[in-house]
Amino acid sequence: MSDKDPKAGSEERRYSSLVVDGVAQAPSRAMLRAVGFTEADFKKSQIGIASTWSMVTPCNMHIDTLAREAARGADEAGGKAVIFNTITVSDGISMGTPGMRYSLVSREVIADSIETVVGAEGFDGFVTIGGCDKNMPACVMAMVRLDRPSVFVYGGTIKPGAQRRDIVSVFEAVGAVACDCMSEAQLLDVERTAIPGPGSCGGMYTANTMASAIEALGLSLPDSSAQEAVSSHKHEDCRRAGAAVVELLRRGIRPSDILSRKAFENAITLVIALGGSTNAVLHLLAIAHEAGIELGLDDFTRIGKRVPVLADLRPSGRYAMSELVAIGGIQPLMKMLLDAGMLHGDCLTVTGRTLAENLAGVQPYPKGQDIIHGLDDPIKKDSHLVVLYGNLAPGGAVAKITGKEGLSFTGKARVYGSEELALEAILAGTVVAGDVVVIRYEGPRGGPGMREMLSPTAAIMGRNLGDKVALITDGRFSGGSHGFVVGHVTPEAAVGGPLALVEDGDAITIDAVERTITLKVADGELERRRAAWSAPVAAVQRGVLTKYAKLVSSASRGAVTTGEPGA
Repeated sequence: MSDKDPKAGSEERRYSSLVVDGVAQAPSRAMLRAVGFTEADFKKSQIGIASTWSMVTPCNMHIDTLAREAARGADEAGGKAVIFNTITVSDGISMGTPGMRYSLVSREVIADSIETVVGAEGFDGFVTIGGCDKNMPACVMAMVRLDRPSVFVYGGTIKPGAQRRDIVSVFEAVGAVACDCMSEAQLLDVERTAIPGPGSCGGMYTANTMASAIEALGLSLPDSSAQEAVSSHKHEDCRRAGAAVVELLRRGIRPSDILSRKAFENAITLVIALGGSTNAVLHLLAIAHEAGIELGLDDFTRIGKRVPVLADLRPSGRYAMSELVAIGGIQPLMKMLLDAGMLHGDCLTVTGRTLAENLAGVQPYPKGQDIIHGLDDPIKKDSHLVVLYGNLAPGGAVAKITGKEGLSFTGKARVYGSEELALEAILAGTVVAGDVVVIRYEGPRGGPGMREMLSPTAAIMGRNLGDKVALITDGRFSGGSHGFVVGHVTPEAAVGGPLALVEDGDAITIDAVERTITLKVADGELERRRAAWSAPVAAVQRGVLTKYAKLVSSASRGAVTTGEPGA
């Protein structure tokens, strides 16, 4: 090999040629020979395979196998695959503990790590494989930042446990034990049978929501979001993804060619139709930020006024994701929405075809199924993701209101300075019908890390208070949370937001129709409280959580760490 102009590599080897071509790069080649490169491999496009494999969680325990399938697909298509790992954390395991502070933080760490490896190693394109709530948007954020041909693969949904149980069944059983509605022996049976093996949590919780949203964005292959983790379909999806990246390289198609405002509108539309997680708001805002595309809370309201909830899926509905997979997944729903003019069919996708072209041959759901309702028979005529404003959330808040809980709630505040204190009160029976549970200092900066409140919301449901108690927080919710819940309250309490000024007994009204959240306290009294308020001492004083707290933006901006802190 001879030295050559670094710009002389083909477009298909734009980055790897800088690493392996020429006399000066002999040391690089020597290192790569040791990990299996042959002479011929140095002339191929290098395809990174970003694996989130870990035995930390069942969501990701099988992804090492999927990564090898993706590598096989890339190699067979003429590329040279290189597998590397990044971290993951388990929301389900850390939920309700101080460890949950690291969950949203891990999104940034994972995105940073994938960007770091791909950038340092000179991969020309890459596949990312995610299987849990935060590593999935993190994979996409890295794809957008690097803007190299790339495809996201979803690790797949878990099979249901005995009696159609899942992880939320366990959380709600804890609340049932607290109110003597279930014995500890019955709880143990639920615990032992809810998680039968690999795959992401089985309802339309955050993982399945984000998988669907990413497919609607055009960044994963058709059907990737609706396959079981342990299946031949998922292995084939991975092989096709590896080959697809090689083809994207040949055609010069990058994420910036795919992502647009229209693509994000498609993702929001699908999330609403599926009754998806509030976390989709946070993550889609973050992905749009990385892409340099203007997207805000009000876009969710605008789209939500015309898009109905059609999927009868958990947590508020009856069915599991695997049952939706069995009748055709999300593709027939997307075709239905496209035919109704609710999706932009001209958006490019990683297939190299438009969304409309991908959906052209999709057949409707089988007759008699009742998982996905028709547009003439919606579960809710408009969005369940309701953005609220008011004197308690001047920067906005996000509610998950399906209508089953009612559309408005007025009650007396019970205020807690942490998730643990609130959960203790709920389980002890201190929280009663008519209460508005306020959990504060759990925002992106105050937590730090914006913990999910699945333990408190599940305890409320387990105590049969789901339609009798509201919960508001500057933290966020698991996709498994349901009930009358409002999160992402902005500005958060730790920076002096109005949530910091609420006192026990204050009247609070949440109105999903008017999209307002109101603290019924006179302005003068609020000013008196503000003058007496001081920020609490940070719960964490060192390490990655402290770094995150100094960098993170508000929830209404996606809680990103690459913009102006606190903005």
